[in-house]
Amino acid sequence: MRIEILRDGRTIAEAEGSGETYLVFSEEYQEGDAIRLTPERSGFITLQLDAVLGRTTAYASGTPFTLTIPFAEKHACYHESVFRGTRHFLWAREAYGWEHEGYRNLALNPYDGHENDALFPHAKANIETRGESVFAARNAIDGIVASNGHGEWPWSSWGINRDPEAELTLDFGRTVSIDRMIIYTRADFPHDAWWTEGTFSFSDGSSLTARLEKKDGPQEITFSERKVSSLSLSRLIKAEDPSPFPALIQIEVYGRDA
Repeated sequence: MRIEILRDGRTIAEAEGSGETYLVFSEEYQEGDAIRLTPERSGFITLQLDAVLGRTTAYASGTPFTLTIPFAEKHACYHESVFRGTRHFLWAREAYGWEHEGYRNLALNPYDGHENDALFPHAKANIETRGESVFAARNAIDGIVASNGHGEWPWSSWGINRDPEAELTLDFGRTVSIDRMIIYTRADFPHDAWWTEGTFSFSDGSSLTARLEKKDGPQEITFSERKVSSLSLSRLIKAEDPSPFPALIQIEVYGRDA
């Protein structure tokens, strides 16, 4: 397990260990800096790359995971203290079995981002409002469910730019068994509208159209167990409301590894 801080493509700080390692980086990040985490093998890891974002357990493909430190507008979807300051603690280890073997939310990754292709789950979308970080797909799996506002953290959401063809895809990186989803739509009324339904398409070829409602809070969708590696949300039908701004705050997907 290896953690590095990269600056201009060069490693300026690093730590390496067998199965577990940590790094204390005692200076401010500079624009263009990146964190690179290289696991020993594919499988589950528990990691903490920022004290505020905290620990999470995710599935690593085995290839290096790189996270570019966000600055300016790219930082707006995070708490003001994330990646800030002059001392940073970064840590990772191979996950214990009990951290990933049970029934849990499989759609949680606060370290996700556009460039992520190595640490799962990973969210991506064909449209994000104005390309702004506060409307990026990653916000739908960051674990923050505040829905009574819009814009900067903690109200970051997946915004669809009023596009009826908008689609969000959630990649689990391996096969999982799922039977439940909990959806939080943005509820900053009257600024926001809402969707009356959305269609989930699963990698096993099946699909499910779910009714949604005007609500500030969780909307639970249950179904027979499916073994999938990914799912997509599309065909979002907006309610007849003057506001043109429906958005997704969070998607939680519950199940187990297959």
